[in-house]
Amino acid sequence: MLKRTERDNGVLFETITAQKTELEDQRRQIQMFAGEIQGLKEQITKLGQLENQVRLIADIDKSGRSSGFLGIGGVSKTDLDQEIPLNTHHNALIREMHHQVKQIKSVADKEKLDFNDLIDQLTKKKNLLASSPSIKPVSGVITSPFGYRRSPFTGRRSFHSGLDISNRIGTKIVSTATGKVVFAGRKTGYGKVVVIDHGYGKATKYAHLRDILVHKSQQVKRGEAIATLGNTGRTTGPHLHYEVLVNGTPVNPSKYILN
Repeated sequence: MLKRTERDNGVLFETITAQKTELEDQRRQIQMFAGEIQGLKEQITKLGQLENQVRLIADIDKSGRSSGFLGIGGVSKTDLDQEIPLNTHHNALIREMHHQVKQIKSVADKEKLDFNDLIDQLTKKKNLLASSPSIKPVSGVITSPFGYRRSPFTGRRSFHSGLDISNRIGTKIVSTATGKVVFAGRKTGYGKVVVIDHGYGKATKYAHLRDILVHKSQQVKRGEAIATLGNTGRTTGPHLHYEVLVNGTPVNPSKYILN
């Protein structure tokens, strides 16, 4: 009887020792899991900070979809102390970490939406910037600015809808933004003309050309040669008449020349 009791006690001791070892291993795994959760939270937080930096630089506001770690806490290190009795908080810790994993997934999904939204807006802004006139169409001297002036033909005060830039005949003229040629031919008074639609309500006109190097419906890029300078039409000498139109209304081209 005593031997059987000793044998049973020995088996029980081995069982308890094995369970204790298993619980210790589980607690170490929990601790590693908690560390991984914290690492994920830090990575997503950094992604959110990067997104905010990009939005600030590109001047793009956030959409209505917000992301972040509001309401998501950490697992207390005290709860993971190896010295705490093994049966204390064990199940609660596991439930808490499963809960946090779900929260992290939710935040990651929202962050993905925000990044997709940011990429879409950056793409649109890139297209908008590429479609905005921003360079001088031809080298040379501006001989007549935008606005009211005394007409070289009548001597009367008249409105000049563009810039006149003088240079030698044959000087290369380039498109000042990406766009589509919507006119390439002759216009009364302007001689040979190219008109480019840049989208977003913007267009440019190039007049008094000698040679037209593009055709209607052709896509052109900023800086691409489209014509050569001439003196066709009604002119007092070789020059380019350059216009920028916003929603069909001529605006001061000087504001659209950054170089």
